[in-house]
Amino acid sequence: MRRFREVGIRPKTRHGQNFLIDLNLHRLLVNTADVQPNDIVLEIGTGTGGITTAVAPLAAKVITVEIDEQLFELASEELIDFTNVVMIKQDALRNKNKLNPHVVDAVEQALAEGPDRRFKLVANLPYNIATPIISNLLSAPVVPCSMTVTIQKELAERITAPPYCKDYSALSIWIQSQCDAEIVRIMPPSVFWPRPKVYSAILQISLNAEKKGRIPDLEYFHTFVRSLFFHRRKFLRSVLLSAYKGKLDKPAVDAVLEAVGSDPSTRAEQLSIEQVMKLCWALRAAAGN
Repeated sequence: MRRFREVGIRPKTRHGQNFLIDLNLHRLLVNTADVQPNDIVLEIGTGTGGITTAVAPLAAKVITVEIDEQLFELASEELIDFTNVVMIKQDALRNKNKLNPHVVDAVEQALAEGPDRRFKLVANLPYNIATPIISNLLSAPVVPCSMTVTIQKELAERITAPPYCKDYSALSIWIQSQCDAEIVRIMPPSVFWPRPKVYSAILQISLNAEKKGRIPDLEYFHTFVRSLFFHRRKFLRSVLLSAYKGKLDKPAVDAVLEAVGSDPSTRAEQLSIEQVMKLCWALRAAAGN
């Protein structure tokens, strides 16, 4: 906060800027990420460079992205002595469904610079882009082996939610179908500046190659999962008839539901990930996609 006052910078709410000011939680975030000398670390939201300076001595390279011009200049001064830090002054997202290609290119280039390189996300994610960053990274050209992030507690609970839970959603299934996810620590508003109106969490997401290998077409699966929860309170039969309109009629949908052992009056939030996967591929086969 002192440094902000010195240079006359005020946090911008439109960028979701809430800076983690508890150094113990900085250390917990970095320790949880378990950064190793062969790791390429992506950080979204450089801020003042506090997390960057903690990660850089441990990693092969850190690619840190900051959209705010004033913060970018401030962090550039703080990080000037780190030769393995690449700073990018851009929006990390091209749009809500795609990462910025400049960011992806920088990661790919860093991974190609040495053998056995691993890609990790370590970041205090701006609240307003946390969901698309996490979600899009799982379908990016390069997928991180782990994501260790601070995000809103509500979002962390959605990501880790089990079936039959109000927080269980398309995002829960999308992430849990490919990864293991765990809430490491719940954090009060007081550890951030400015203080948000909500609690936050450190979340650890680890890619599970076995889980991911069971999904033959990620794009199709992602679209299917989102369609399931488009009208989450509707019965499953109605949701599927809407999603496959023009491709499958009611008898065809009922036949698929019977074949996979799903009740037509079930709701999407009652399906396990295994049930969702079986249903997805059975419907795809029936629709001839």
